[in-house]
Amino acid sequence: MDFPPADAVTVLDGGLATELEARGHDLSDALWSARLLADDPDAIVAAHLAFFRAGAAIATTATYQASFPGFAARGLGRADAQQLLRLGVELAGAARAELAADGRRRWVAASVGPYGAALADGSEYRGRYGLTVAELTVWHRPRLEVLVDAGPDVLALETIPDADEARALVAAIAGSPVPAWLSYSIDAERTRAGQPLAEAFALLADVPEIVAVGVNCCTPADVAPAIATARAVTGKPVVVYPNSGEGWDARRGRWTGSARYSVEQAGRWVAGGATIVGGCCRVGPADIAGLARAIAGLR
Repeated sequence: MDFPPADAVTVLDGGLATELEARGHDLSDALWSARLLADDPDAIVAAHLAFFRAGAAIATTATYQASFPGFAARGLGRADAQQLLRLGVELAGAARAELAADGRRRWVAASVGPYGAALADGSEYRGRYGLTVAELTVWHRPRLEVLVDAGPDVLALETIPDADEARALVAAIAGSPVPAWLSYSIDAERTRAGQPLAEAFALLADVPEIVAVGVNCCTPADVAPAIATARAVTGKPVVVYPNSGEGWDARRGRWTGSARYSVEQAGRWVAGGATIVGGCCRVGPADIAGLARAIAGLR
C-alpha cells in the first residue's frame, strides 16, 4: 500500500509497551517490549489488535529496542536475532490480517529506535553518544536491512535525539525500497542533543526515502511549534505522537506528574497541519479511541 495516504489524516497507535504493561507483562528487561518477541509473541498481536480496534490505522512493531547486540546479550545468535526482527513485522501484519474483513486501510510501521535505546541507559533522551556518523551508520544498517526485507509498509525511525544520528539513518536507508518517516525526540525547539529543530529537519528535506517527518515521545506542549517548523522547512507530511506528558523518575523507577495528552490538543495538531497523529509512552487504546473519534468528527 502507498504510504503516507494523501487523502486523510491517519491515526497512529499509542504506546505498545504501555499496553503490554497494562496487560500484566514485566518489561523491565533491557530488551523492553522486544523481549516478548521471543517469550510471548501472542501478547504482541493482542496489543496491536487493541490499538487497531480502538481506531488506529498504523501499528508500530515491537522492534524499537531490538538490536543484534541486545539479542546477543540474551544468548541469541545472529540468525535468531534476524528471525525475531522479522517476526516483529509479521506479528503486526497478523493483527492487520485478522481485521481485514472490515475493509479498512491499515499499515505496518517497522519501529527503529535510536542507538541509545539499545544501550537501555536513557541515553536516547540525550544523544551525543560519542560515536561518529559513520559508526552509527554501520551500527544501524544491518537491522534496517532485515526489517526492510520483512516487508513493512514504512520504517518508523523514531525517538531520534540527535541530528548526527539522523544523518546516519539517512545514509543507512539510502536506496531503500521501503519509505520511512523520521521523528525526533525534542525539548522545546531543539533536539534532545541541543541542535535547533529547524536545522535538524533541514537534513531531511531533500531525502526521497523520508516521506514524513515529525516528533515523538515529547511533551504534548512541544508538538504544535514542531509541526510549524517541520512544514516550513521540509514541506513533507508531518507525523506527531507525543507521550502523555508525565515525567519519568529513573531513580525511583516510576512516572510522576499528571497526563496532559488530550483529544482537544490533537485537534489543534491536525488543524496545524499534522497528517499522522498518535501517541507514545503512557498513551493507551482508550486515548487512541478518543483521538480517532475526534479526527472522524473533523472530517
